[in-house]
Amino acid sequence: MVVKRIDINCDLGEGIGNEAELMPYLSSCNIACGGHAGDKKTMRKVAKLAESFDVRIGAHPSFPDREHFGRIVIPMSSEALKATLVEQIETFQNILRDEGLELHHIKPHGALYNLAAKDEQTAEVLVEVLIQIDLNLILYAPYNSVISKVAAQKGVTIAYEAFMDRNYNDDLSLVSRQEADALITNPETMFEHVNRMINDKQVKTITGRNVKIEAHTFCVHGDGEGVVQNLKYVTKKLQDHNIKIN
Repeated sequence: MVVKRIDINCDLGEGIGNEAELMPYLSSCNIACGGHAGDKKTMRKVAKLAESFDVRIGAHPSFPDREHFGRIVIPMSSEALKATLVEQIETFQNILRDEGLELHHIKPHGALYNLAAKDEQTAEVLVEVLIQIDLNLILYAPYNSVISKVAAQKGVTIAYEAFMDRNYNDDLSLVSRQEADALITNPETMFEHVNRMINDKQVKTITGRNVKIEAHTFCVHGDGEGVVQNLKYVTKKLQDHNIKIN
């Protein structure tokens, strides 16, 4: 029997405080680097926790926007954006070096993630930052997005990311959090959503269409309703269906 393998990631160090409860169900994590949340103390604490659970460590940089939690686009020049992203990631990387740990990947946060998925200039900046820091780092990015195409052209390794707990529009953008049906909070629905993406390489969109998608890593949001219990349920169901998380 063929065993499939996936990665499950979560954005951490964002002030929720449930990292220790989530870690047993994750295989990678994205740690806030101070742009939208987090500081040196939380970066170090969550990174050490990730090490204890053998969870791969990623940087989660953002627009410098703690006020809005990085969820709105901040108009910036390419130079200014690059400077803040390099500063955020290098600050985190220095902490990891102090602890004898390695950075595995980069995943932009919030509005920066969504903008880079469709805007080439923003995508170029993010890819330049990754290459400057370490070309061996993996970029977590949406399937068929502008940033994934830019990264591929530059020789960057990409892990296509999909969301366990978010609904999709027909163009593979996420349904806005302003909409009532943006989030998936029912664990059975969440499992069906993920299982379809893994086995059928399709996602059922908000209009009921099945749209092609590929994903190597699946994100769950740490601030989601019932996230720990939902994640426990989904990971058990995936393993029951010969899908290994690692």
